[in-house]
Amino acid sequence: MSSASGSEHPTDPFTPPSPDEARAQRVYASLFRIAERHAATDEQRRRQVHPSMLAPHEAVRLVSFLLSGAAQLADGEPEVDRADITAALSLVPLVRGEMDELEAGLLQMARGRGMTWHEVAFGLGLGTPQAARQRYERLAGRVDTDAAG
Repeated sequence: MSSASGSEHPTDPFTPPSPDEARAQRVYASLFRIAERHAATDEQRRRQVHPSMLAPHEAVRLVSFLLSGAAQLADGEPEVDRADITAALSLVPLVRGEMDELEAGLLQMARGRGMTWHEVAFGLGLGTPQAARQRYERLAGRVDTDAAG
């Protein structure tokens, strides 16, 4: 007996077996799509921080800059379309996770170098040392949770 639950259609690209697997597939497809359409030539890749490869944060920034007009399309480059925007949006959680890891690590190193929570709060633009400590604890909890999952 067949059902449309998705778990019985592992080869159907439109019915993923799980949301996590679908997101992983979409992240790869999103990077590939944006790189193929908007970072295919040397001229286009010069807009990136790392011209040899498109990182997730650069893909999101590239689509955003192209949409806003902060970056210009190269000759023959396709216009940013809804699928490009969807691809960039699909990468945002990955980019956010990378930034969380980076910030948590930086905060941990700052504390390890003897910076006070007051100094950390100042650097982050937060009003109190308690706010900085709570921010670190939230980030550390998310990073640990993400790494375990």
